[in-house]
Amino acid sequence: MRRTRGDILDNLALARESRSESKPAEADGTPERGDRRKGRRRSKTIALKRLTRQEIQHGIELADMIGYRRPRSRDECGTGPRPCPYVACKHHLYLDVNPDTGSIKLNFPDIPVWEMKETCALDIADRGGVTLEEVGEILNLTRERIRQVEVIGLEKLRETEFADDLDGQIVVGDRG
Repeated sequence: MRRTRGDILDNLALARESRSESKPAEADGTPERGDRRKGRRRSKTIALKRLTRQEIQHGIELADMIGYRRPRSRDECGTGPRPCPYVACKHHLYLDVNPDTGSIKLNFPDIPVWEMKETCALDIADRGGVTLEEVGEILNLTRERIRQVEVIGLEKLRETEFADDLDGQIVVGDRG
C-alpha cells in the first residue's frame, strides 16, 4: 500500500494527540500555562524540522496499521463520519499545512479532534452565510483577522477572470 503525505499527516496528528493526553498532570495542582488564559487557546505551529525521526516513524506505522483510504471528492466525504477523522484534508479545520515551509499549524491545540464542534469547512459552506464572529470561533481566530482575510480574498477574486464574468454585478463585501 502506498502512503501519501496526507495519510502520514493524519497519523502524526493522532500520534501527537495521544502523546499529549498521556502527559501527567502538574503534581502541585497549579494550572498549566495555557489554562490560565481566558477563553480560547492560541494556535500552535510545529516546524517540519522539529518533528523527530521517532514521530515520523510512528506516523508511518499508524498509517500502515489503520489502513484507511481518505475520500477523494466531496461526494465521498459528505456522508462520511463526523467529526471528520481525515485531518490532512485541506478542508479540515484542525490543522493547516504551509506548502512553502512545510510547517503544521494546530488550530485547536487544547482540543482533541473528536471533540471539535465543526471539522470540515465544506460542511460550514453548505450551511450558508456565517457571521465574522462565527467564522472566528470556528477557525480559532479573531473577528478582525477574519475580516482581513476576507479583504485579501476579495482582492484576489477581483484580479481573476471571475471578476470579468461578473460584469459590474455587486459582489458581497463590495463597499464602493
